[in-house]
Amino acid sequence: MQAGLIVLCLAYVLSQFFRAFLAVLSPVLLRDLGAGPEDLALASGLWFLAFALMQLPVGAALDRIGPRRTAAALLLLGGGGGAGLFALAAAPLHISLAMLLIGIGCSPVLMASYYIFAREFPPARFATLAALMLGIGSTGNLIASYPTALAAEWIGWRGTLAGLAVLSALVALGILRWVRDPDRVDGPLKGSILTLLRMPVMWAILPMMLVNYAPAAALRGLWIGPYLSDVFALSTAQIGQATLVMGAAMIAGTFSYGPLDGIFRSRKWVVFTGNLAGAIVLFALVTMIDRSVLLSVALLAAVGFLGGSFPVVIAHGRSFFPPHLVGRGVTLMNLFGIGGAGLMQFASGRLHTAMAGGPVAAPYAAIFGFFALALLTGTLIYLFSRDSMD
Repeated sequence: MQAGLIVLCLAYVLSQFFRAFLAVLSPVLLRDLGAGPEDLALASGLWFLAFALMQLPVGAALDRIGPRRTAAALLLLGGGGGAGLFALAAAPLHISLAMLLIGIGCSPVLMASYYIFAREFPPARFATLAALMLGIGSTGNLIASYPTALAAEWIGWRGTLAGLAVLSALVALGILRWVRDPDRVDGPLKGSILTLLRMPVMWAILPMMLVNYAPAAALRGLWIGPYLSDVFALSTAQIGQATLVMGAAMIAGTFSYGPLDGIFRSRKWVVFTGNLAGAIVLFALVTMIDRSVLLSVALLAAVGFLGGSFPVVIAHGRSFFPPHLVGRGVTLMNLFGIGGAGLMQFASGRLHTAMAGGPVAAPYAAIFGFFALALLTGTLIYLFSRDSMD
């Protein structure tokens, strides 16, 4: 089990990398392929949308055939194949198709780990273990920052993506070799995603899941690059350094949230307080959109830190799932989390297009304001949720 979790963690490092590296490569992709911010927003949104839509079949597969074959097959074909296609890209369309494939390949990785945690470990440890996996895996965020900028300068972005294709295939084979499936649940296995959606206790938690991850994911995954380039004229290397700061803040936030439910004996109020603070920081970023590059990077890092409550929200929902629907339950929540990020990324691309032609900072103020309002709305709905502790 230990070796299997280690290789799943390596796979999740790749997943975090693939959702975040476009921000750093945005200048070179514009230069070489003519892929502008709207093209990259579409490609990034397709990654999140493919990832989200795959949660339904992935959840059923986790419950029926187990995490080992589910994660290995999809990462090999989607992750390895998609990265290979990206390395050969000759137009923005190819980038979009590659990101869609990579999203499919990454879709089972984290949920395979969460499924094992939910089935093999005490329920009270779920939030801490989930945050630990998310935090360690989020080092992919750091690799997708300044190190990726350096790799693109040294061996080119095509060579970098070709290496990632090979690495994805090797990690997939490692999952097939070392991950062990939990024992099957005995007894009748009635129920489906609809069973979970009909639970009133989930109706205030799922909207929080929908908006919780989107601001940090969208800003770190894409908009931090064009924003710092257009408004403050930063170079690729400087953008890499800024994304490194935000990525480190996201990891620190994830580790910080993990044990807080145990310390404060509440999941609801930990999540509510952190996301309300995140909305306030986003509004502050809008009001000081072009004042100082250091201030903007600091506020972006704060958004990343405060957006780390993802595993605590999943732990909150998981506490209400019946054992035989754990796989479908955690993937349902992940569908809302990643799907919300994808839909909001599409919307942010439209906002950028609509606001183009005016002041250079106006599109980014609109995008950050949109994320702030969405996060605030989900947080207020979450006020009506029922707290739960294992």
